[in-house]
Amino acid sequence: MSSLAAQVAEHPRFHLLPQTHQLKALMTIIRDKNTKRSDFVFYSDRVIRLLVEEGLNYLPVVEKEVTTPMGVPFKGVSFQGRICGVSIMRAGESMEQGLRDVCTSVRIGKVLIQRDERTATPTLYYSKLPKDIADRWVLLLDPMLATGGSAIKCAEVLKEAGVKEDRILFINLICSPEGALHMLEKFPGLQIISAEVDEGMDHRKYILPGLGDFGDRYFGTED
Repeated sequence: MSSLAAQVAEHPRFHLLPQTHQLKALMTIIRDKNTKRSDFVFYSDRVIRLLVEEGLNYLPVVEKEVTTPMGVPFKGVSFQGRICGVSIMRAGESMEQGLRDVCTSVRIGKVLIQRDERTATPTLYYSKLPKDIADRWVLLLDPMLATGGSAIKCAEVLKEAGVKEDRILFINLICSPEGALHMLEKFPGLQIISAEVDEGMDHRKYILPGLGDFGDRYFGTED
């Protein structure tokens, strides 16, 4: 791990999935250029579910007492507040089902932000969010974080809609250390949950070693 990647991994608002053998095996499969699409989708979905479940660990809870079928009281907890998902189209849409699998009937907003491949500048084209999003905790979904431009633009859209920074949890599979640090510095309250931190980016602003274009591989639109 590079020194910059190590700096990201140690950041208090950056949460890396436990680096288990299972996770490493899953990530190896989806990084392999020879993995067929059906396997890429299946194993990506497994990682996405792990990420969503980890993200829920950072939501606030309140104490709650229930009675078990044995007639005995049990002191547990209940989530405080409501959540919603917001996917950054198109690749972020691949993470929606993983969120639905864990949170039934969850509301999901969508934001379309496209990056100019020459300048790497993000442009907002479309935004459709739940009307009460300002009162919810937001799981922001995008599998890859390179420069951070698109994710930062989306976080700005959320803030304009009334969402507080400390209610935004950005969930992604792979990030560059530059993009992660940029986003954490831009939004002092936001948290990031990721599966792995890569070494950096190439001259085209693609993550290295990365896994290629996630959206193309997931949705089968590769050239």
